[in-house]
This record gives sequence, C-alpha cells and structure tokens, in this order.
Amino acid sequence: MAEVTATLARYCSTLDFATLPAEVQERTRFLVLDLVGNILRGRHDAESTPPLLAAVRALGLAAGGAAVLGDSARYTPAGAALLNGALAHSLDFDDTHAAGTLHPGAPVIPAALAAAEMVGANGRTVLSAIVAGYEVTCRLALALPGGDHYDRGYHPTATCGAFGAAAAAARVFGLDAKGFEDAFGIALSQAAGSLQFLANGAWTKRFQVGWSAMNGLAAASLAREGFRGAAEAFEGKAGFLRAYAPNPNPARALQGLGTEFELMQTAVKPYPSCRYGHAGIDAAIQLREELGLQPEEIERVTMGLPNKGMLLVGAPLQYKQNPQNVVDGQFSGPFVVSCGLVFGHMGWDSYAHLQDPQVRALLPKVVCEEDPEVQALFPTYMSGKLTVRARGQDHVRLIKVAKGEPENFLTEAELRAKFHGLADAVLGRDRAIQLADAVIGLDKAPDVNALMRLGAPLMAARLAGE
Repeated sequence: MAEVTATLARYCSTLDFATLPAEVQERTRFLVLDLVGNILRGRHDAESTPPLLAAVRALGLAAGGAAVLGDSARYTPAGAALLNGALAHSLDFDDTHAAGTLHPGAPVIPAALAAAEMVGANGRTVLSAIVAGYEVTCRLALALPGGDHYDRGYHPTATCGAFGAAAAAARVFGLDAKGFEDAFGIALSQAAGSLQFLANGAWTKRFQVGWSAMNGLAAASLAREGFRGAAEAFEGKAGFLRAYAPNPNPARALQGLGTEFELMQTAVKPYPSCRYGHAGIDAAIQLREELGLQPEEIERVTMGLPNKGMLLVGAPLQYKQNPQNVVDGQFSGPFVVSCGLVFGHMGWDSYAHLQDPQVRALLPKVVCEEDPEVQALFPTYMSGKLTVRARGQDHVRLIKVAKGEPENFLTEAELRAKFHGLADAVLGRDRAIQLADAVIGLDKAPDVNALMRLGAPLMAARLAGE
C-alpha cells in the first residue's frame, strides 16, 4: 500500500511557490482572481446568502478580524473561511477539475486566506499553500476515483476539499510533515458532502463546500496546537480512500507528484452553470450565430452528454425542462442551451430569464441523451454534442474542448472581463481594477491585508443581507 498520507505531507510542507514553473505560478494567480470574483458576487446576489449570514452571526462567528470578500463586516477566521467558501460556490461559476469531477478552488483558497490573516503570512506563502491545496484535493479525487465517489452519493468538492483546505492552512501555518499528517487525520473526521441537493435544488451544495473550507482550517489549527490526528488518513483501513469509494487506487494520488500539476488541469467556467452543460452552450451560441437562428425556427434540440453529465444536467428530463429557481437552472441542460440559442450568451444575469416566454417555449423541445461519441471522450474531455433541428435540417456541432478547459483556457484579458462582470456591481469599476491588480501581484505582497481590504465595498448597504 502506497504511503499516500506521509508522501503528500512531506511534499506539501516544503512546497515553495518561487520554485514552481512559471506557467504554474501564472495559472495559480489567475485561479485566485477567478474565485475572488465569484465570492464578491455571491455575497451580493446569491439567494442563500442572507440566511447563511444570519446563521453565522447567531453562531458567534461574526465577531473577529477576518474578512469576507464583498462584505464590510469582519468575522472570526472560521466564519470567514465558511462564508468565503460557500460564497465562492454559490453561483456555480467557480473552477472545475474534470477528471476529479470537482471544484478545487472554493474550499482551498478561502482556507488559505483565513489562515493568512491569522498569522500575517506573505503572498508567496499563501500562493504556495493554494498550490498544495489544489494538488491534495484533485489527487485524492483521482485516487477514489471521483466517479465511484459520486455513485455513492458523495460531493467530492466538499469531501476531498476538506483535505485540500487542511493542506492549504497547514502550509500557511508552516507546519512540518508530521503536522500535515495530523491535519489530514483530523480532517478525516470531517469529510462530508452529499449529492442529495439535486433532489430539490437545495442550498446545501454551497454550504457544504464552505463548511469544508472551515473544517480544513480547523484541522490545521488543531494540528498547529499539537492535537494528534489519525494516522494513514488516506490509505488506512478506515481511511478516506477505502471508506468513501469501493475500488480506490491510492497510488494514483502520487503519480507525477512535483512534476505534474493537477492545478494545471483545472478549468475556469465562462458560464455560471454546471460544467457538463458548457460544451452544449458553446455549440448553441456558435450555431445561433452561424445560422442566424431565430428561436421560433427551432423544432427540436438534442443535447448529447456523457453518462455523468446526464446524472447532473440531463435527467429526469421532465424536471430539467421545467427549472423553477437558480439551482434548477444551473443543473438544467435544456435551460442553459435554450439561453444560448435564444440570447447568444449565458451569464449570471441569464437566470432572470427563467420564466422568459421564448425560453419557456423552447425548453420542451430540448431533450438530453447519453451520446456514445461524447462518452468515449470522457473523462479526459467534458465534451458535448448539440443537434438542432431547424428549417427542415439537422445541424450538428460536437464541442470536444469547451471554452475555459485547460487546453482552451481563458486569456488574462478574458479572465479580467469575467471578473469585472462579477465584481464591478459590488465594488465599482475603479476599486475592482485595484483588487484585480492586487490578486495578480499577490506573490510580491507582504501580506493579504491590502487584497482583503480592497474586497470590502465602500457602501455596505448595497449588499444582500445588510
């Protein structure tokens, strides 16, 4: 049995951002920028934010010095990790790792930021911690593997993310390898997250990701104080990999460690919905533009998906054709494709069109099916195929690599455009530009204080829940 826990602990404890390849350094800063934008708008727009804030206050987590992006108040470190993590995932616009079927940034980056505020860590240390957190999160998902984990009803962003958050916080705290092992062993008692949110569009998907960020911070804090964690947290008989999946491959977690970066296999979403629908959205926008399609000309649309995509955005079809709220829409292949065909784009503001007459007229015409060609490309690619019947002809478009995937990643200009599309409404254009610049220059920052301060709006009254 591979010594997964000890090996990952040794690696993470010595990981130094300055020694990483230049492309990894750049991509890490880009991923932080992307997540910060998500947190800011999630604090402002997500319908789950007001009750979440109220509960955090009731629990006494709103009396501290740690920052929540998009909020002028201050929280305890645990409260900040919980809120930033939940807000990061609230729009379903955060980064994705296809092979691991998860969103690594949402639990990892908030834990790193909260830990950094606790100890005054510099930007390079924070970025080192974030890389460590991404590698742990994604590698554990690959070792399960994520698909088998899903089949058991687990949400790997929350389960694997708790360990990634622990790694990030432990690296910020400067723990040695033994401290990392303890942190992982403590996080093992807290790794949780259920896919049952799919039954009714529950907000638990967002909450459990924030909770994993807080759990990871708590695990590393306990380890920092000398609290002993379970040994062999990953590969042990009752460890994470054996307990949470039927046929894990522990050695996969260590494959290429230090030379192959799973962080570089992380994608950024150009659309605020489940990643399995993005290739279909790309195809819808392209076909609409090329053919000059009008919605009333469309007779039928077939959205071809991989089997895991069918689970999340394709079935049951009657439910997916009738989304009633934002979460429904985020996980509805028919809705997101209809937005692409009707409007030629799919953005956060598209959820205002849930009851749009043109969208409602098109929804019953969009069917989803498992497509053999798409399935053959999965999980290497989160591909999709769209067949649009219009003007008496079938127009077919296969998208192998959706926009934002590692092989088709967004440019810095595109990332900044997405960031401003989220952040400007909360901070104003000038302050948002300053914040984006602070994130891109984080490796040179003496601490994260300036970044977190710029993330606080000047007019708190503009925010939801205030």
